[in-house]
Amino acid sequence: MRVSLPPAYFDAMYAETDDPWGFETSAYEAAKYQVSLDALPRACYRSAFEIGCSIGVLTERLAARTERLLAVDVSEQALRRARVRCQHLEHVRCDLLRVPESFPNALFDLIVVSEVGYYWSRIELGRAMRLIVNHLAPGGHLLLVHWTPFVADYPLTGDQVHDAILSATAPRMRPQPLVSRREGSYRLDLLERCQMT
Repeated sequence: MRVSLPPAYFDAMYAETDDPWGFETSAYEAAKYQVSLDALPRACYRSAFEIGCSIGVLTERLAARTERLLAVDVSEQALRRARVRCQHLEHVRCDLLRVPESFPNALFDLIVVSEVGYYWSRIELGRAMRLIVNHLAPGGHLLLVHWTPFVADYPLTGDQVHDAILSATAPRMRPQPLVSRREGSYRLDLLERCQMT
């Protein structure tokens, strides 16, 4: 069974270049971020959690839709750039944190898992999903966005991540995503936590 990619993998990527995935310069990334934000049904979320924020390009855009935003990554090199990018945003915090080994003790009404789920092993993906569902407020949203083509280094594909999450989160999430779409080489699903009865 494939294991999760370690923090050292990402440190090596950021040692080669400040922006290894072209988040700042790619038209593809900019369009994907806009589609992601457009999928969110609320104008503003009280408390949001972004897992795998990298250098904070999406973080900065998410900040406009949140009252509080916690963005985390496993790479201190990436976080240094994210903190500089978001230093003017007092309601944004960028922390070093490796999910699912650690998880914030808080309840969120938005959790974003964008381009990070396929770095986990199947076992860690399952652990992460249990934590995410347990820390998602009733009526809260889980945004999933992942590249779907096969990447040899990654333990999972984007489709495997989304399919596993859709199966694992039932029955605590609504059975059908609020939004489900494919745009070229990525997939987006927006899930909603069931209201407590």
